[in-house]
Amino acid sequence: MKGIITALITPFHEDGTINETGLRQIVRYNIDVMNVDGLYVGGSTSESFLLDESQKLQLLQIVKEEAGEDGKLIAQIGSLNIEEAIRLGKVAKQLGYDALSAITPYYYKFSFQEIKAYYQRLTKETDYPMIIYSNPAFTGAQFSVDDYRELLELPNVIGVKYTDTDLAKLAKLKQNHPEKVFFSGSDDMVFPFAVSGADGAIGSTYNLIGREAVKLYEVVQNSDLETARHMQSQMNQVIDLMLEVGVYQAIKHVFKQKGIDAGFMKFPFRELTEEEKKTAEKITGFVEA
Repeated sequence: MKGIITALITPFHEDGTINETGLRQIVRYNIDVMNVDGLYVGGSTSESFLLDESQKLQLLQIVKEEAGEDGKLIAQIGSLNIEEAIRLGKVAKQLGYDALSAITPYYYKFSFQEIKAYYQRLTKETDYPMIIYSNPAFTGAQFSVDDYRELLELPNVIGVKYTDTDLAKLAKLKQNHPEKVFFSGSDDMVFPFAVSGADGAIGSTYNLIGREAVKLYEVVQNSDLETARHMQSQMNQVIDLMLEVGVYQAIKHVFKQKGIDAGFMKFPFRELTEEEKKTAEKITGFVEA
């Protein structure tokens, strides 16, 4: 499992329910137009930490039904409630997802041993390929090389979604664990991560610039580093515009400009102002299909 994986956006109706029509359109757009290698479902970009369990299950079911066998599917099932995470994992497994992923337990500042115990139980009870989702900026859990070794030695753990900026650590991890997969979670650093040994990238901006990310990754594999550096610079201009108004909001607005029913944000996320919409629309020219 490698390549460019889109962290999928979830469209909602104004009442907070999932917009199934829009979700199916977004799945097809990523597969058929962005030509990404797979979809990461139920992560931060999906606004899943604002969803109840029934909505998380609905999300997993709709995406699998629409995507079928087109590309790899990774189900993010992490939750502070371990029983919920296990139930979600078992459903994703039954649906035919290719792998599971789980965010590091957050908020309570768990010790490493507590975090390891969480993954031990989760991987044992789901008994399915697992990608650790490490995002220190959001969770506060920072792992050393030795910590990662202990997690990667757990049964069923096949790799890490590495949302960090420490390239030296990533290179060391890939050197120590060449059989494991490491995905960059930093969209603005696809190029340096690929050079440092990442097997691919998982990110939200690939909903709109997935083709560019796929091409960049291919260019790096062909050792054309100057072209790759230039492509990353162009992508980062778009990413900066998204960050200016809110990445998820910007993606949804650009989708609407393309005729895709991207719906609303999940409360308490706010919608874009008219001025912010104008900023987001600057992205459209770059991502015209």
